[in-house]
Amino acid sequence: MPTTRHASDACTLLDADHKAVKKLFKAYEEIAHSSARGVAQRKLDLAREICRELTVHATLEEEVFYPALRAALKDTAPLAEAEVEHASAKELITQLESMDEVDEMFDAKVKVLGEHIDHHVKEERGQIFPKARAARQLDLVAMKDDLQSRKEALMGAEMA
Repeated sequence: MPTTRHASDACTLLDADHKAVKKLFKAYEEIAHSSARGVAQRKLDLAREICRELTVHATLEEEVFYPALRAALKDTAPLAEAEVEHASAKELITQLESMDEVDEMFDAKVKVLGEHIDHHVKEERGQIFPKARAARQLDLVAMKDDLQSRKEALMGAEMA
């Protein structure tokens, strides 16, 4: 049975991640042009948190969500595009994680990463989530539990 929009399901969990990372990007943007003491460290810390959240989120989608959708949907083109968007984001994440100091290139990379993620989220919300919810053979409520368990494992591994 397809999941209703109001039920807590896999899409709801993934969208909560989207909202959480959007808040982190907004926090970064608020201090992006500041020259206050300590702001460089705050930028590094925020960027690392953004990268960690996005890496875990992409892993969830790539290991659990997208494969289930590929098996259930006829039109998988939006999934292919989403996976290309993930690859692009991962490249920026790798670049950010290798940087030890904040400069204009660091700020630019965070900004562009945020723009990529905004685009990706709009497509997921507008195309992928509605198709997932309409797919009769997907149990998105059970998938939410799988995603949550995997997320906890990944976040624990990241902290270790």
